Amino acid sequence: MPAAYRAVMLTKKGGPEVLQVVELPVESPGAGQLRVRVKAAGVGATDLIMLGGSYPFAPKIPFVPGYETVGEVDAVGAGVTGFELGQRVAALTVYGGFAEILIRGAEHFLPVPSAVSNRDAAAVILNYVTAWQMIHRVAKVGGGQTALVTGAAGGVGTAALQLLRLAGVKTYAAASTSKHETVRSLGAIPIDYRSGKLDRLTRTLEPNGVDYVFDAVGGANIGLCIGALRRGGMVIGFGFMGAPGILSKVAMFTNLFIGARLRGRRGDFYGISALYKKDPKPLREDLPKIFSLLEEKKIDPFVTHTFDLLDARRAFELLPGGSVQGKIVLIG
Repeated sequence: MPAAYRAVMLTKKGGPEVLQVVELPVESPGAGQLRVRVKAAGVGATDLIMLGGSYPFAPKIPFVPGYETVGEVDAVGAGVTGFELGQRVAALTVYGGFAEILIRGAEHFLPVPSAVSNRDAAAVILNYVTAWQMIHRVAKVGGGQTALVTGAAGGVGTAALQLLRLAGVKTYAAASTSKHETVRSLGAIPIDYRSGKLDRLTRTLEPNGVDYVFDAVGGANIGLCIGALRRGGMVIGFGFMGAPGILSKVAMFTNLFIGARLRGRRGDFYGISALYKKDPKPLREDLPKIFSLLEEKKIDPFVTHTFDLLDARRAFELLPGGSVQGKIVLIG
């Protein structure tokens, strides 16, 4: 084992240019920890938010970003059982994944099945568990129901479309026309949100409204999502929903929870990091289910770009424009 390893460090608030490749000393895992040699890491919008220094679950700058990680066990700390050297494992790291080496508590790692590639495993940890838990733990959807997904061509959106199709839900996907072929290939009916108000466009197809809306956009979009629902339907906001500033977020969450109720609908919010910090059990239960779907080829992660593990800056340069569909994965 060399004395040092390389990592992508967030050095200060800013854009992709603040990411720097640095060398850090290799340390031994402490009691209860695993040292993992990283083989793949997912890149997404949450990582981009961290660059601005506004993500509440990130450590103080400087730190190594990297929300979801797959790697091989390189060393096992004292008291750890159930893992062996060379075993492939996955974790929702929240930070630390853009590095050749990662040390974290063993309780955060889950085994990766042999039939699942490093790339695919890294692509599903955040996006597919988020989509699964929104669909099955929050909404509790049933076959024959209807749903609308905003941000439908993004990482969580494409995951939600596949999982809703498996659940037997008729799904509408709000996306720009350039992305309609993508969402259609994933089993959804595309809606061009730029051609009119989303609630009216949805009700043209579903006059009584849909049963569920999964909204990644937030802001003024919340009101339109509520309007697209049938009476008694439910809107689930997820991620950071794009609202800048504290006052904007307060107004958005007020609309989501109170505005929906005043209009005879229900509103809820889902955040995977908050849930995982409060109780890691749901992720430990649900990620193996996602891996099983991968093994059975019932889902196919929509990975559109891959880069070398230490080339995270190039990946981040693609994200702000909104042109990226599906997922970006870094390969070690």
